[in-house]
Amino acid sequence: MKVAVLMGGHSSERNVSLESGKGVLKALLDNGHKAFAVDVVFPVSGLVSFLEEEKPDVVFNALHGKYGEDGCIQGLLNLMKIPYTHSGVLASAVSMDKQKTKIIASSLGINVPVGKLVCKEDILRVGGFKCPYVVKPNNEGSSVGVSIIHSGSDEEKLLQEWGWDVPMLLEEYISGREVSVVVLDDGAVGVVEIKPNQGFYDYQTKYTTGAATHQIPAEIGTDWTEKLKADAYAMHRALGCRGVSRSDFRLDEQNGRAVFLELNANPGMTPLSLVPEVVLNIKGMSYGNLVEYLLHKATYEG
Repeated sequence: MKVAVLMGGHSSERNVSLESGKGVLKALLDNGHKAFAVDVVFPVSGLVSFLEEEKPDVVFNALHGKYGEDGCIQGLLNLMKIPYTHSGVLASAVSMDKQKTKIIASSLGINVPVGKLVCKEDILRVGGFKCPYVVKPNNEGSSVGVSIIHSGSDEEKLLQEWGWDVPMLLEEYISGREVSVVVLDDGAVGVVEIKPNQGFYDYQTKYTTGAATHQIPAEIGTDWTEKLKADAYAMHRALGCRGVSRSDFRLDEQNGRAVFLELNANPGMTPLSLVPEVVLNIKGMSYGNLVEYLLHKATYEG
């Protein structure tokens, strides 16, 4: 099968995408496919011309962040009638919008953090939340731009340094355990607990070797495990995800609640990414087999 692996791109997650794409490309070649990499840095017209010339049977979408997992590239591939991995336009677009995803989660009876969307001027005028609280861009992944505000001085520093041309999502800070659930189309695979060596699971911690420990499966008991798996699978289905998704939660055992944070419809495939590690340790599915699974789920809409 001739497979184009889309990677890189222009988003803040470019480097992560390149690492994901490199791993996927090697797996595809090892699996006997005629695969090639496409660093999506040229204009859309150039990408269209290139794909029309190469005529891949399938696109493996290893793009992350803006334009890669927000429905944009998916819409283009739909128009070109090229099957592609991971979710389609609607699921991709909604899952990248954290606030809209939370609205859907809440409608399913799943706990979400109290929060609101604001612009920088709103905080300057009326202030943020009662400290501590969390601030993040509403439509970025990989914990890019996430800050925990502990005091007024933290808030002042954030306002000076905020460089995102998107609304801020302010949320209550929830103490507890950091857990994620990996879901494939046929069900939730399992729960992983992330234990950062210091601070929280931010971008640097996610992609620095040895900066965090992954407990697989999470040692949280059967009841919590089944609850989290059920909530994550419900979100996967409600958003219409395809192939794989990863849902992130905070497990607030002290107050007896699991709180949904966000869903990633195109999770990383780097050596430090959670999805390949979870499916290997719980399901016995190798990285190469996971790539093959996603490849055979590829389709286009329309």
